[in-house]
Amino acid sequence: MLMAHPAVLKNMVEQYDTLRILHAENGSPEVRQRMDDIAYMLCVSTGTGHIDAALLAARHQLPGARPEDDSLITA
Repeated sequence: MLMAHPAVLKNMVEQYDTLRILHAENGSPEVRQRMDDIAYMLCVSTGTGHIDAALLAARHQLPGARPEDDSLITA
């Protein structure tokens, strides 16, 4: 599997987090579509099939992440 560069993963995670906030605030179709696009790219980039798993995998691939650190898991 190809691995995305950490800078690309970081950018996608930041974009997704920002879009999630925007969607919670106004829920526009454009924001939802962009969230879906970023979610798909994250899933492909991390070899996962669900956005939660993709975010977790991406964050663990970022510099400074510790493999044994499960504090990144969101409920």
